[in-house]
Amino acid sequence: MTKDGMFYAPKGKAAPVCGEGEFVFAVIGLDHGHIYGMSNGLIEAGATLKWVYDPDHEKAQQFVAKYPQTRVARSENEIFQDERVRLVAGAKITSERAALGIRVMDHGKDYFTDKAPFTTLEQLSLARNKVASTGRKYMVYYSERLHVESAIYAGQLIEEGAIGRVLQVVGFGPHRLNANTRPTWFFEREKYGGILCDIGSHQIEQFLHFANVKDAKVAHSKIANYHHPQFPELEDFGDATLIGDNGATNYFRVDWFTPDGLSTWGDGRTFILGTDGYIEIRKYTDIARHNGQDHVYLVNNEGEYHFDVHGKVGYPFFGELILDCLNRTENAMTQAHAFKAAQLCLEAQKLAVRVES
Repeated sequence: MTKDGMFYAPKGKAAPVCGEGEFVFAVIGLDHGHIYGMSNGLIEAGATLKWVYDPDHEKAQQFVAKYPQTRVARSENEIFQDERVRLVAGAKITSERAALGIRVMDHGKDYFTDKAPFTTLEQLSLARNKVASTGRKYMVYYSERLHVESAIYAGQLIEEGAIGRVLQVVGFGPHRLNANTRPTWFFEREKYGGILCDIGSHQIEQFLHFANVKDAKVAHSKIANYHHPQFPELEDFGDATLIGDNGATNYFRVDWFTPDGLSTWGDGRTFILGTDGYIEIRKYTDIARHNGQDHVYLVNNEGEYHFDVHGKVGYPFFGELILDCLNRTENAMTQAHAFKAAQLCLEAQKLAVRVES
């Protein structure tokens, strides 16, 4: 991954769930570097990448340099007309992701988009209706859980009952701004949706997953632009508190204040409290120890434990997604879960108190 996180593209071991050519996918939209992580995950799980399209020909050529097996399409329609393509992955400007997804589903293909999947509740409603009418999938790359081995391992510990019933999830998602590397749309509120909608979506999705929450209410949320007056539409800080339908609670903070001295783009951490113990996930760094990413700390009634899981767990989501598309199942992630995480981050954004500094 890069130091700023814009091209977060983890690589794992190949773990194909299908043969060459059995699951063909295409890429449309290269506005965010997460598309490289999405593509890596699918290819490692056995998918065959055939096409790429972006209006910016230079971006398309850069993508082909990374994945030389890919053909550059002349238009979206050239991809849509290819009956072998089962899924379209995309990382367009955030406000344009829903419209692309609807076009994809209208052509009988499943859709896999970068987070955040929407910038308005109206877009979410349109996508829900389209999924219902077409039977297609609208899946979301919530990478801070799906493409992080320590987060995957923590989820496995919870499923095994290592800390009992989960009562609270606390998440911290700091990011490095690196403003001079960001595209113009990144600073336009209507296009990126706000900080709670954008990087807050990771945090809410993790809460739903780790605490087995099916629905939640936003109790309180805040946003601010504390330190970047040159970008008046940027929100450089946000936090929120949620209450789940099973009583579990969530607090998270997201921001653009990673200091230059940190070795990576953000010190992402998650704390999970259960009735019988707690877990801390140190995702991208274990600061000042120089021993890499993907550390899980567990304390329960049996003792204290540290697990260094980098390179040991893999990324099962991508293979499960391929099989879900082939078999019309919901093992990787349910559609209800993907949409509920999106809904709650949009509601947190809409209800947020703006702090004036």
